[in-house]
Amino acid sequence: MTPDRPPRSPRIKDVANRAGVSTGTVSNVLNQPERVRDETAARVRRAIAELGFVRDANASSLASGRSHSVGLVVIQLANSLFVDAAQGAQAAAREAGFNLLIADSDDDYAFQSANVDAFNEARAAGLLLAPMQDSSEQVRRFIRRGRPVVLVNYDPGDASSCCVIVDNEQAGYLAARHLAERGCAKIAFLYVDDSMQPVVLRRKGVRRAMAELAGRVVYEEIAAPSLAQAEGAAAARAICGRGPTTRPDGLIAVTDTLAVGVINELISRGVCVPGDIAVMGCDDNRLAPDCPITVSSVRMRGHEMGAAAMRLLIDEVKPTSGKHVHQRVVLEPVVVARMSTAPDS
Repeated sequence: MTPDRPPRSPRIKDVANRAGVSTGTVSNVLNQPERVRDETAARVRRAIAELGFVRDANASSLASGRSHSVGLVVIQLANSLFVDAAQGAQAAAREAGFNLLIADSDDDYAFQSANVDAFNEARAAGLLLAPMQDSSEQVRRFIRRGRPVVLVNYDPGDASSCCVIVDNEQAGYLAARHLAERGCAKIAFLYVDDSMQPVVLRRKGVRRAMAELAGRVVYEEIAAPSLAQAEGAAAARAICGRGPTTRPDGLIAVTDTLAVGVINELISRGVCVPGDIAVMGCDDNRLAPDCPITVSSVRMRGHEMGAAAMRLLIDEVKPTSGKHVHQRVVLEPVVVARMSTAPDS
C-alpha cells in the first residue's frame, strides 16, 4: 500500500484550463493585466480564487528577468536601531510595490556574507546592507550581477554605491556635551575597541567634545570586551571599587545596552543615578525608556534611515529620471534627555 501523497499545488496550466484560456493569457493577467480584456481577466481571477493558485515568485522573476523582492541584511536585529530601519524600509518598499525580505546575521560576519549570497542567488532586485565593518567584497559580489546595493548605517568612503548614515561622530559629540552641560566635571567613555565603524566614530566625537572642554572636564576612557549588557555591569563594578572621590560623575556608554548594564549595577550597589553618576547612552535602543531609570541617549533616526535607503535602492532598480547617481545621505542625530541625566532626579 502506497502512502498518501499531499495534493499537488495548482499550476498556471490548471488555471488556464479552468478559465478556458491559454497559459499566456493567465501570465498576462498576473503580470500585464492591461493587455487582457476585462471579462477574460475576471474569468482568470475567478479560476485563481477557486483553485487557490499562488504564483511562484522565483519562476516569475526568471521568466521576466525582473523581481519585485528586495533584501535587507542586518548584522543583528537584537539592536532596535535595525528593527526601526527595517520598518522604515518596509513602508517605503510597500509604497513602491516591492516586497522586503529580511535576514539577521546574528552578529556574525561570515553569516552576513552567506545572507548576501543567498539574496544574490534568489535574484533579489536589490539589497540593503547594514553592516558594522567593511563589507566591500560582499557588495562587489552582489553588484557584479547587475543588482544594486545601498549601505545602511555604514559609510563605504567612496561613491561605489549609495549609503544612508547617521552622523555617528556627531552622536558621540552630542552625548559628551550633554553631560558637560548637566554639570559633570569627570566624564568617562565606555566603549569597545574594535573595527566597528559606528563605535570608532562615536569615540571620535566624544574626544572632539572633550578637547573643547579641556581644563574644565577631566576625561577618561574605559574599554569593554564586548557590547553585552553584562560588560556594562562589570565596568560599573570596577568604577564603584574606586570610591566616590576618584570615580567619574558622568559616564557615556557607546550603546544603550552597555548603559543599561551600568545603571542597573550602580543602583544595586547604592550609587544614585544621576545624583552620584549621570549615565548617557548613544543609540536610543528600545531598552532606553524601559530601564527602571530611563536612559538618556542620542536618537539615531532608524526609521528615516531605512526609508531613505529603500527609496534610493528603488530609484536605482528602476530610475525615474534618467541615469541613477549614487548619493551619500547623512541624517543628524538628536539628544533625548531622560531620567539618567536629569538634574532633578
